[in-house]
Amino acid sequence: MGRSWPAIIVAALIGLIGLVLTVGGAYLAILGGSLYYLIAGVAMLASAWFLFRGRLLGGWIYVALFVLSAIWGLAEARGNAWAMVPWLIAPFVLLIAVALVMPTLATDRNRWKWAGGGIAGALVAVVAIFGLLAGGGSPALALPAQMSPGMTDPSGLATGGDWPSYGGTYANWRYSPLTQIAPDNVGKLQKAWETHTGGTPTTAAFQKLYGTENTPLKVGNLLYTCTAKNVVVALDAATGKTAWRYDPKVPDAWIPYTTACRGVAYYQVPGETTGTPCAARIIEGTLDSRLIALDATTGAPCSEFNGTGQQDTKIGMGKVYPGLASINSAPSIVRGIVVVGHQILDGQYRGAPSGVIQGFDAKTGKLAWAWDMVHPDWTGYPPAGQSWARGTPNMWTGSAGDEKLGLVYVPLGNVADDYISTGRSPQENAYSSSIVAIDVTTGKPRWSFQAVKKDVWDYDFGSPPSLIDYKGVAALVVPSKQGDLYILDRATGRALTPIGSVAAPQGGVEPGERAARQIVSLWQTLRQPPLVESDMWGMSPIDQMLCRIQFRRADYRGQFTPPNVGRNSVEYPGYNGGSDWGGVSIDPVRGILIANYNDTPNLVRLLPRAEADRKGIKPRFASKEISSKSHSIDPQWGVPYAIEVNAGWRMPFTKLMCKRPPYGGIRAIDIASGKTLWDRPLGTARRNGPFNLPTMLPLTIGTPNNGGAVTTASGLIFIAAATDDLIRAIDLRTGRTVWSAPLPAGGQATPIVYQQDGREYLVIFAGGHHFMETPAGDSVIAYALPARA
Repeated sequence: MGRSWPAIIVAALIGLIGLVLTVGGAYLAILGGSLYYLIAGVAMLASAWFLFRGRLLGGWIYVALFVLSAIWGLAEARGNAWAMVPWLIAPFVLLIAVALVMPTLATDRNRWKWAGGGIAGALVAVVAIFGLLAGGGSPALALPAQMSPGMTDPSGLATGGDWPSYGGTYANWRYSPLTQIAPDNVGKLQKAWETHTGGTPTTAAFQKLYGTENTPLKVGNLLYTCTAKNVVVALDAATGKTAWRYDPKVPDAWIPYTTACRGVAYYQVPGETTGTPCAARIIEGTLDSRLIALDATTGAPCSEFNGTGQQDTKIGMGKVYPGLASINSAPSIVRGIVVVGHQILDGQYRGAPSGVIQGFDAKTGKLAWAWDMVHPDWTGYPPAGQSWARGTPNMWTGSAGDEKLGLVYVPLGNVADDYISTGRSPQENAYSSSIVAIDVTTGKPRWSFQAVKKDVWDYDFGSPPSLIDYKGVAALVVPSKQGDLYILDRATGRALTPIGSVAAPQGGVEPGERAARQIVSLWQTLRQPPLVESDMWGMSPIDQMLCRIQFRRADYRGQFTPPNVGRNSVEYPGYNGGSDWGGVSIDPVRGILIANYNDTPNLVRLLPRAEADRKGIKPRFASKEISSKSHSIDPQWGVPYAIEVNAGWRMPFTKLMCKRPPYGGIRAIDIASGKTLWDRPLGTARRNGPFNLPTMLPLTIGTPNNGGAVTTASGLIFIAAATDDLIRAIDLRTGRTVWSAPLPAGGQATPIVYQQDGREYLVIFAGGHHFMETPAGDSVIAYALPARA
């Protein structure tokens, strides 16, 4: 026979891949990693050589390698179907090519039939393996019996016809007692109306920082929402038509990481007659750190509020550069006090604005108190010529409020230089990454609970806590970015569920600062087991091998591995959680907690100041450009190191994450026992894929997610959050998705459920999110069952 050019071409391709695997596999083996890639590389070189020489042995060597790959992959997959992608998909495509050229090297009259049969058999085997492993999460357990009576809401508010607070109420249950939309009819849900709010950035440099994350309120006949630029829009709750809008004229320059307005607050002034101007008011915090008070009926500013309808919350902070202090979460109002924290643009410089917590009179707009942890004796504004302590831990997310106890529960973040703890004050060390219960009458802390000692992982408390009754005790559910869930006594901060500790890895650039042990929850955690090399992933053996090399080269000794200089370290979970600002949903009748969570690592490296300066890494106020890479490379001026974070640990070429799926999930937990009832991946591959190209595959992969869930009395969970741009209904009993609808933009927001004119509505703001890489938008969308004739 003459030379087979198809075989030569396939041999060249196999040889090139084999060379890469041999070199990379040898390096991985030197690092102590898997020998598979070296073996596979050598086998592919041998296969290529014999195919090039026109010998069938080359094909059979590759067939044997394919079988070995499938067996090796199954041994490492640990029941995860997605883990088999690099072991089967690309090798199978190459197997087809090999099978098709083998007949060109043979003379048997049935050689093409054998080739076709071999391909068909391999395809059946591949499909069978994926089918065998595809399970979709843990099996569902029986739901607990309904509690009687249900938990009591201590906030003084209630959901049902209305949704009067960001979390439903200040107890943050995110629960509706409505039952019109139920598991047996949710499939009939349809879009009732859609409204475009506008109010997005106009400056090109800031348009890339999009993201609204808004959860509307519904009180009476009106729905209240805010746009990316803090324009407050009141909509008719039944039709979505605009009733009024108010633009506080926030300059684009004040946009922080993203144009986030998570929500507004509603306040009814006690004793004032309905219909009196500003008897009911909408209170909003803006990106340029103002409180705005508007008449809830007309949108007119409430002149009684500080004489102007607005209050500057930056007074007392000293110098505040645009974008470095903003209010992006809805304030809590407890006993007539508007409790406000700020998103301080962390990672910029050590002398960032203060993380002071302030309380303002909801009627007059005057400062009632301020809590500066470094100056606890100051009860109001700082003395003349002074300012609140700079760079202290701040509250950027939402809080929870107990009207009966008069306490507001404040989740605190980290110090401004997140990844270096040297030089922090004793007060900063005591309160960073803590929940603090503040007396709204005095502004003084009643108690605090710290989850991370000397945090250098950006493990701030990002989730608003929730108020529950736990075995007869008024309690607080606290989700953390580490994935741990704690239940604390609301009055004292005492842990009501078991807490333990783990030995924390030591070392890093400041070994004397590292705590020997860190606390963990022994009750319930969303954390996954520590990463191992076989968790590394890719679309092919090559990028999987490269991720394994990165893993072996990095410093990773489990959770709390400290950041280092000159070498990457692995932070797992990453700073997106675990739980983030979406919080959890509570079914107070059944006693079930619903938690959606992320499962992604970060790759972290400290940069010496000289290197950061050479790369031009400067704080925002000293840079000529507005970067969309905040939290990717942050300067941390004022300390010796900048920080570089590969969030999600992505490969630079394919943009895929190095850890295998799932990257996010949703879990139902029986509060009384702490048992997991079910746990499912959340999010499909519909809008995700290599090179950031959507695959449009409706396969559940479990994507990163931001935004929370809403649970209803009928037994449904409504949630978007994932990066597949879908809003979905999940059956509370099983965790199975029973309805979904595509959104015109990313749904990184928590939906609400309310009733108007006897009809139940599901509403979500689809605004997209630049960090989550979902499309931008400005849609408020309502879904309902078909209207009765």
